[in-house]
Amino acid sequence: MTKNSRTPTLYVMGAGPGDPELITMKAYKVLQQADVVLYDNLANKDLLSIPKADCERIYVGKQPYKDYTPQEAIHDLIVEKALHKGTVVRLKGGDPFIFGRGFEEMLFAREHGIEAHYIPGISSMQAIGLEDIPLTHRSVSEGIWALTGTKKDGSLSSDLLLAMQSNATVVIYMGMKKAEEIAHTYCTAGNGHIPVAVIQHVSLPHQKAVKGLVKDLPALIQEHQLTHPSLIIIGWVVELQACFEARLPQLEGTHKQAKRN
Repeated sequence: MTKNSRTPTLYVMGAGPGDPELITMKAYKVLQQADVVLYDNLANKDLLSIPKADCERIYVGKQPYKDYTPQEAIHDLIVEKALHKGTVVRLKGGDPFIFGRGFEEMLFAREHGIEAHYIPGISSMQAIGLEDIPLTHRSVSEGIWALTGTKKDGSLSSDLLLAMQSNATVVIYMGMKKAEEIAHTYCTAGNGHIPVAVIQHVSLPHQKAVKGLVKDLPALIQEHQLTHPSLIIIGWVVELQACFEARLPQLEGTHKQAKRN
């Protein structure tokens, strides 16, 4: 096979949370010019219709606790395809720089003389707003902790203990297998009463969501048969919509009184 005459280039691209309409315009335009697309398990397959007909599409997915494409094999494909075909798009669900190993792939490409560029994507963390859960809200949550539920060694991130000491919204990726440990950690600290939400397949038509208290997290997951991919959101922002709805009669009464006056 002869080497391609075009400059070998890698684009590490965010595919967004699931809804294919939530990719950026820049991502759309780059996909149209791709010679090869290496796509993962969470990238919506509808996006594969955007590249030109002769674009090579290769699945390199990683499903939790199932068979997956080794990261080393993905690195090798990036180099091989960029050198021989030209423009490679590494299409990753959500944002590739949020627990996505995107920068690792860019560094590897550059080490092999390949131009590498980052195109941000909307993270599933941001898409929880579709369930009327803001990441921050004035006087309720002053920040965000985005944590991995399972570190490389299989343990729960110790940062959770620090996050619990703030009034920030806590968003846990890849935490479904750690639900009991998460609930126990909060209950031990006397925080079992804090609201929690679990959202599966956020932004997609088959999205599922449940809300409750963090002490009941394992039961909520089991009762509603939630699984991967899901986000766990812990914080008072989870109940903002319910609080607003509860205040509606009072607000309506105040409005009517003001009109009479």
